[in-house]
Amino acid sequence: MKDIFAPWRISYIQSTDKPSGCIFCAFPEQDRDEENLILHRGERSFVILNRYPYNSGHLMVVPYRHTSDYCSLTTEEVNEIHNLSSIAIEVMKRTINPEGFNLGINLGKVAGAGVEDHVHLHIVPRWNGDTNFMPVMGDVRVIPQSLEETYRVFADSWPR
Repeated sequence: MKDIFAPWRISYIQSTDKPSGCIFCAFPEQDRDEENLILHRGERSFVILNRYPYNSGHLMVVPYRHTSDYCSLTTEEVNEIHNLSSIAIEVMKRTINPEGFNLGINLGKVAGAGVEDHVHLHIVPRWNGDTNFMPVMGDVRVIPQSLEETYRVFADSWPR
C-alpha cells in the first residue's frame, strides 16, 4: 500500500476553534472575502469556493437568508442562485476547461449535506477520468490546484 498525503486537511481535522454557528451566515458578515473564499456577492446570494472540494474548482452558490427549507426560497432567491450558477459555469469553461459539471443541492444529513441547516447549491467541474481508482480504492481525492490559485483564477475572470 502506498501513502498519499493531503496536508491541507489536517488543519480542519485538528481544529478546536471550528465555527459554532453557520459559516454561510458568518462569512458574508465579515470583510474577508478572499480569506473566506467568497468569489462574488449578489443581492440575495453569494458564490463561495468549497474549502474541502470534491474536485478542483468545486464551488457553491448560497442564499444569504438562513434556511434549510428549499421550498421556502423566494422566486427571486431561486432565480439569482441559478443565474449565478450559470455565470460560474461560464467562468469555469473559460478558465479550467471542464468537460462536464455536476450541480446539486443536498437537503438533509441523510442526503449528504455537510451544512444541513443552510441551503446551498454545489457546482462541481468534471473531467473525463477524474473518477478513478483513488476515491474508490483509497478513499482519497486528488486536488491538483490550490484553493488560493483557484480563487485567483476565478476572481480574475468573474464578470464585473
